[in-house]
Amino acid sequence: MQELKQSAMKKLEIIVQGEQRDFVIDLLERAGVSGWTLVHNLSGKGTHGAHEGHLMFNEEDVLVMVITVVPEELAAAILEGLTPFFNKHIGVVFTSDIQVTRLAKFKGPVAQAG
Repeated sequence: MQELKQSAMKKLEIIVQGEQRDFVIDLLERAGVSGWTLVHNLSGKGTHGAHEGHLMFNEEDVLVMVITVVPEELAAAILEGLTPFFNKHIGVVFTSDIQVTRLAKFKGPVAQAG
């Protein structure tokens, strides 16, 4: 059996108000990410107080997290694109150094074609 090769990547966990999720997803799509995961109804407490993870009126009234895994250079570009957004809206981005297998799954169509 062939050993799985590990490759360095960045994981971005972007937490925003539900009404802002389309902006974040659009930014990721335009940046060329190969995929993302959306987690609804987050609960937690931060500088803006406590947030309940249940729907009050609709999905725009809760916090969501968009998770993606990208190469380091793309992470920098995404963070640069999010900077003006976070100057006006609440939210946070957690950035982690991670290792992935099957690198072609995270680099999009260009990497898969090569």
